[in-house]
Amino acid sequence: MRTVAILQARAGSSRLPGKVLKPLLGRPMLARQIERVRRCARLDELVVATSTHASDDAIEALCRDEGVACFRGSLDDVLDRFHAAAVQHRADRVVRLTGDCPLADARLIDAVVEHLQRGGYDFVSNALEPTFPDGLDAAVFRTQLLEDAWREATLPSEREHVTLFMRRQAERYRIGSFKAEVDHSHLRWTVDEPADFEFVAAVYGRLYPGNPAFGFEDILKLLEREPALLEVNRGIERNEGLRRSLARDAAAQERKKP
Repeated sequence: MRTVAILQARAGSSRLPGKVLKPLLGRPMLARQIERVRRCARLDELVVATSTHASDDAIEALCRDEGVACFRGSLDDVLDRFHAAAVQHRADRVVRLTGDCPLADARLIDAVVEHLQRGGYDFVSNALEPTFPDGLDAAVFRTQLLEDAWREATLPSEREHVTLFMRRQAERYRIGSFKAEVDHSHLRWTVDEPADFEFVAAVYGRLYPGNPAFGFEDILKLLEREPALLEVNRGIERNEGLRRSLARDAAAQERKKP
């Protein structure tokens, strides 16, 4: 079984333009995330999936410099982009990652993959019932689910958010939730806003020089030592992008009513 991680990344961002290319300790944020994901033991390949838009030429160039595969596909139909990348790279299982998570934890990603394997699941995510910090999200699923979603999903939100259609098929697929022993879902480690990047840069500045492979537990210990860091990006809404997509779906459905 060939397990391929597909990391979706775009240079465009309404709230923090060019965020994946912003430098963290002298290297682009996306390059730092690639460095972390490459420590996974359960992946056969890592692919960055970006768009064919000219603004994403820089991401293709970054992937070339980093020696990582880059697939370019639809700008807006992210589901189509994922599906085409999975087909091209002969994936039996896909791990979905997003390029705004430079604190991604390789051991956690491996654990999500192992949970799917041990439990005989079709789909496993650690964000169905969030217990990990926002920014450590990982989902793994059989490629057949991606094929089904690609063929059947029609809502714009389901084309934009790759796993949304799959998660709504609990009667059809065996879906598993991977949860932490302690709930840390109130913590925000993703990058959507300038304050998020400020937080991540502070974490890297304190931990990376002494331990480039720092993990989830190391960050928690840092926050215990320096609780003021928790205030840097406190109060930003989790999953705001998904909520906006669902609201657009609802508005479109409302307009169709006679």
